Amino acid sequence: MNTATPLLLLAFTYMITIAATGWHVLDRKRRTSIRAWLRDHATYSGVWLGYQIRRFTNLPRAAWRTTVAASDTAVTGMRPHRRMLGLCMVLVLAPAGLLLIFANFTHLHSYDDATLHRDPVVASLLDGEQLVPPAALPPAVFITPEAGADRTELATASREWMLLDPDFRQRLLLVFRALERHGYRMVLLEGYRSPERQQMLAQLGPHVTNAKAFQSYHQFGLAADSAFYRSGRLVISEKDPWAMEGYRLYGEYAESFGLVWGGRWQMRDFGHVELRRGRS
Repeated sequence: MNTATPLLLLAFTYMITIAATGWHVLDRKRRTSIRAWLRDHATYSGVWLGYQIRRFTNLPRAAWRTTVAASDTAVTGMRPHRRMLGLCMVLVLAPAGLLLIFANFTHLHSYDDATLHRDPVVASLLDGEQLVPPAALPPAVFITPEAGADRTELATASREWMLLDPDFRQRLLLVFRALERHGYRMVLLEGYRSPERQQMLAQLGPHVTNAKAFQSYHQFGLAADSAFYRSGRLVISEKDPWAMEGYRLYGEYAESFGLVWGGRWQMRDFGHVELRRGRS
């Protein structure tokens, strides 16, 4: 479901609730007056519309004059109720205004649940052997000072493979297996990320992430951050020449399996890959 849908439903409910509340707090005399005014003008509008339909084709000029006269009459009839009309306008427009100010409608680039056009080689690999995620490493591996210096809030990140999209999970595992042939053991640092965590990371500043809640593929299980595991320790920093060569290979293999690699972005994120729907 589009993230805007719940907000629109909430705004509609708010509008109906406020309108109903406003109607009930009016005194009986005012409600009777409003009903009479609406009934009179509805009747007048129906008669006038039928009259114009009959006359319009033959007497357009006369119909225009009648329209102008009717508009003047309507404006004159509304003038005594201008305060009430103003209140109604505020009640109707307030939800839309609040949505424009506070809502954060986002659309992930190329996200589409339609059937993907897949490269035959990639398709044969994905449809073949279903790779099993590697065994989880001890939590202590992710809370060392070195890991914390290179990766913010790593200790609380989710590394649950089964929360990832199945198609994306298989592609990423294929990349991991390809890197093993070059002597690199890869580790999942973070996969699925809740909207609350995404918002928290965004509040830490652009040096962590520019994406707010639902602006990242992590929220859909379609993105992952990975690093290398060597001699019982995580190697995350690209300042390590060995790791930088590994990231280069990681990017090449990831792109060959239809993934987007963060190493090509302006704000480089060498360990990040994501699957954008609509790609092979």
